[in-house]
Amino acid sequence: MKKRDFLKNISLAALGAPFLGSAFASSLNEISQVPAEKLALSDDFWSEVRKDYKLKPDYINLESGYYNIIPTPTLNALHKNIDMVNYEGSYYMRTVQWENKKRMSEKLGNLIGTSAKNVIITRNTTESLNMVITGMSWEAGDEAVYALQDYGAMKLMFEQVAERYGTINKVISVPNHPNSDEEIVARYEEAITPRTKLLMVCHMINITGQILPIKKICQMAHSKGVKVMVDGAHCVGHFEFNIKDLECDFYGSSLHKWLAVPLGTGLLYVADEHIDSIWPLFAEDKREAGDISRLNHTGTIPLYHDLTIESAIDYYNMLGGARKEARLRYLQEYWTNKVRDYKGIIVNTPMESQRACGIANVGIDGMEPDVLAKKLLDHYKIFTVAIKYANVHGCRITPNVFTTTAELDIFVNALKEMAA
Repeated sequence: MKKRDFLKNISLAALGAPFLGSAFASSLNEISQVPAEKLALSDDFWSEVRKDYKLKPDYINLESGYYNIIPTPTLNALHKNIDMVNYEGSYYMRTVQWENKKRMSEKLGNLIGTSAKNVIITRNTTESLNMVITGMSWEAGDEAVYALQDYGAMKLMFEQVAERYGTINKVISVPNHPNSDEEIVARYEEAITPRTKLLMVCHMINITGQILPIKKICQMAHSKGVKVMVDGAHCVGHFEFNIKDLECDFYGSSLHKWLAVPLGTGLLYVADEHIDSIWPLFAEDKREAGDISRLNHTGTIPLYHDLTIESAIDYYNMLGGARKEARLRYLQEYWTNKVRDYKGIIVNTPMESQRACGIANVGIDGMEPDVLAKKLLDHYKIFTVAIKYANVHGCRITPNVFTTTAELDIFVNALKEMAA
């Protein structure tokens, strides 16, 4: 084999790692015919999955939303990729890094239901969506619509654009417990005017875990000539969806969250008709029309993280997207159903299954979120994150596939003790 071909395919050796190094790989044949919803209840199977993670014993980790701990097989693949890139040095960087990166984009495209021609690899959702916000051709008086509950980094960018170009930001508020999809769609629709140029919406609101009706919002906005940019930071690798079904114009996600790729990896999806209309963050050579690589000038980065996208997707596919989604939703409903009607406990996440998955938010009446988070850690050895803005006051709870129901029982008992 020629050296160039060897380099091009060397990371394929890591493909077997998730299968060969996984604690639950031997169980796959036994559970292959078990419905995902039924398997979600099997603590025996998920205890095998837990063995794929090195977990710090000092506390119960219920904060997987910021960064998902990488399973050991994927971590091993990362180490192999680091060794390979370091071994080849500049030769690798000047020969096949772009072909390998394209292969990662192809795998990402397949995962979300599109192709590599619409996907670029970024560092995170913030970079992806800020690229769109700053890359649009704004004029004074143009309007943008987004929600009070959206992520701060994007809201700050919209505010900067307003200061720079004289645009106007229309901010709505999403109810924690909507009566219907139509209620949410109406909130966004009421803010749109003939000057509205871009609408930003969360696929899953990061502070509550609420899943919004993206397709209905997109169809409404498009009927008024408004582009839609979706913040899917917490969605890829969390629950299954096809991006074409959403009918959005732009979509950003952080792969180091629920897909469990190494830190500093994200994606940006751009629909065909918008690829040539966005200005890149970094100037790039001219490209043929429709070439999304014009948006992906990154400079020199730790590209072994990008290479490990491949192994992370293989691990995710081995576990099964439907199985993972069902387990995460089961864990969330396992604990929220035990406290929703408990006096003094406030759940800030909808109870309908289709409106949430693994993430939920809970508060205690009369207790500040930071106090709640501190008590959970100091007295019960449970790590969470406090949330206090918009209409959300509580702690965000994000279990993972390694979380046990026994750990959630400890959490539930802690909430009830503090509420009492």
